Amino acid sequence: MLRHQRHLPHWDAIGQPQFVTFRLHGSLPATRVFHRKHVSTSGEAFVTMDRLLDKGATGPLHLKRPDIAQLVVEALIDSDLRFHRCKLHAFVVMPNHVHLLATQLAPFVKWLSPLKGFTANRANQALGHRGNSFWQNESYDHLVRNTEEFLRIQRYIEWNPVIAGLVDKPEQFPWSSVATA
Repeated sequence: MLRHQRHLPHWDAIGQPQFVTFRLHGSLPATRVFHRKHVSTSGEAFVTMDRLLDKGATGPLHLKRPDIAQLVVEALIDSDLRFHRCKLHAFVVMPNHVHLLATQLAPFVKWLSPLKGFTANRANQALGHRGNSFWQNESYDHLVRNTEEFLRIQRYIEWNPVIAGLVDKPEQFPWSSVATA
């Protein structure tokens, strides 16, 4: 298992499930501050950030466009079924971010980087953008430690559109593993 770090720590853990979140460039305000009295763990910081993303109050919401959301869904599925870079367990493409639970079968540089690069290129073409950053440079990833945590994360991903107020039931949200199952 290899570890590398830019702003966040990342683990290249082939064969181990991971919870991965990546978001659109500029989707969180640069001035956001997490006060220590409100956030005491990295998990709480993640949930706080995710709730800000769910509100979609600032920044781009390009993944609301059905054609772009579908492009990302197809690329995620291709990463599993066509390219065998991961085993996809659950995913959701929200208006400004993506959550996925996957077992990594290739190093991040051969799995997540090509996925983000391909979808960014195609999405920018669809949007008529040139030279714009589409995805935020880094992603959040968390190694899943046990079956209980795996099931909790899977439920979190599947219910994210409901919690965000986008639909009443997970299967109503078209850009998720629940809807495509």
